Amino acid sequence: MYEYNLKHFPEEWRGRYEEVQLYVKDRDNYVRGGLLGEICWNWLEIHTLMMDKELRGSGHGSKLLMEAERMARKKACDFIKVDTLSFQALDFYKKHGYREFGVLDQVGREFKHHYLKKDL
Repeated sequence: MYEYNLKHFPEEWRGRYEEVQLYVKDRDNYVRGGLLGEICWNWLEIHTLMMDKELRGSGHGSKLLMEAERMARKKACDFIKVDTLSFQALDFYKKHGYREFGVLDQVGREFKHHYLKKDL
């Protein structure tokens, strides 16, 4: 499948893949939050952004997101995409300039799955 997909990649984007791993650690080097994603072709996709409950609202999540955006710009990404459930971080991403481009209803019957993008 990789070889098949590679045939369809624009020449300048072939082999362009990089994992993104950012962490917030405490004084004991214990991970208290992080952002995991990947740069592929001309975008960064955020798979996970999480923070320990005690640190939510402290600005650490915003700092992780801003660092990921800085990395994406440095790697010449055109946009960042992320998805979140209605009870998770929709307002957080919107506050940071992400715009919704799709929604799936009835996820778990009572929630929505939101897809967001931010152009860089």
